[in-house]
This record gives sequence, structure tokens and C-alpha cells, in this order.
Amino acid sequence: MAFAKRNREKGDKPDILCARAEKALEFLSKYWPENGLPGWEAHREMINYPRPPSTHLEERFPNARKGAVLVLFYPVENRLHTVLTLRHSYEGAHSGQVSFPGGSMEEDDESLWHTALREAHEEIGLDISRVKRIGTLSQVYIPPSNFLVTPYVAGLQSRPAYIPDSREVARIIEAPILHLFEEDRLKEKDMYIRTMQREIAVKYFALDGETVWGATGMMLNELKHILWSIDARYASGATDG
Repeated sequence: MAFAKRNREKGDKPDILCARAEKALEFLSKYWPENGLPGWEAHREMINYPRPPSTHLEERFPNARKGAVLVLFYPVENRLHTVLTLRHSYEGAHSGQVSFPGGSMEEDDESLWHTALREAHEEIGLDISRVKRIGTLSQVYIPPSNFLVTPYVAGLQSRPAYIPDSREVARIIEAPILHLFEEDRLKEKDMYIRTMQREIAVKYFALDGETVWGATGMMLNELKHILWSIDARYASGATDG
């Protein structure tokens, strides 16, 4: 699938996200790209501070710890949403940050896909028996924790019930996917970054009162690129396989 930029006006939103959630989820499952993801093209739009490019990551960081996150689509009031978690504040690199459910691969995990499912079950109490895998986003390397993260995209036909682990999750954020395409959601501000020990300008998505930046912001921006590309097929009435 080619990720050419579609001509669009400010404030435009993908038609597919305005369709019934069931129809949108079916179409995304059918046309999610298996390769040729936008990756660094999308990631770098969210970066105005030093960060390794998202290319050839496994070769460049062979000793990185492997992890996975779950990017889950599901309907709320007939519109697709995704779930994010806010971490507690603590003495660590990712204190108080927003992320997708996920974590480190363990010995018993059959694959990184199983890591994403297990972590989502542990962190937010997700019933993973009904989760259907759709595809992936590009891997992201996280320098402060030396993690190489694979985001898995999946879907549910109905809104899940969450039981967050209070030790890991400060709050659950259910974000409408359409919010990613609203102009006033993408912002920039100065933030003090503990690992850099200085204040820098950071691009972020403002979602449900939270600042979503860094690796998660990069993933969300790639998600936008892919959704626009799939929407071009949806708008053209694609029915091929």
C-alpha cells in the first residue's frame, strides 16, 4: 500500500471513521497494510528533539529489551475508540506518562503478540479471548529504558469492561480515534525531561486532558497516516481483497 498524501483541507477527517464502528472495523481489518508502513516518515513529524530514527532498529540495537503494546480499536456509541493508560508518578524514566497497554516480553510468552495480550490483561483487566489481531505499527526504540517496542493493532466488536491494576495504572483513557484528526489536539509545549535534565519543546496529542508524547505520540501519528491511506480506498469504494 502506498502512503501518498491525500489532498485534504484543514479539519478534514477520514470518512471511514464517520461510518458505523462495525463497518469501519471490518474495513480496517481487511485493508490494514502488511508491509511498507510509513514508520519514520510519520514518527519524525512528532520529534523536535534528539532521537534515533526508526529505521533498521533490530540491527542497530541488538541488545535492546523486547516489548509490545496493544493498540485496540472498539466501538463506543458507534464510533471507534482506543484505550491508553496513565502511569503513576514514580522515580523512573516514564513517570506519569501516557501509553498503550503493554510491557516487556517474558520467557513464557510465545511471541510479542502474546506479550501485548498478556500485558493488556494484567494492566487493564482486558478479556483477551475476544480480541482479533488486525496488524502492526512500526517498531519504536525507547532510549531511556532501552526497549524495542512492537505495537500490535487489534479490534473488538463491543466496548470492553476494564479492571485496571491500581499498582500500574493511575487511570484509563478511552480516546475517540476521530480526536487524532482535530486540529487543536496536536500541540507543542516546553516540558522538563528528566532523562535529559533540561526543558525542551515537545510535540504532543492532547487527549482527555493528558499530554501524549514521545513513543506513544509517534505511534498515534503513524496510526493517522495509515488511517488516511486506508480511507482513500474506502472513499473510492474499494471491495477488492
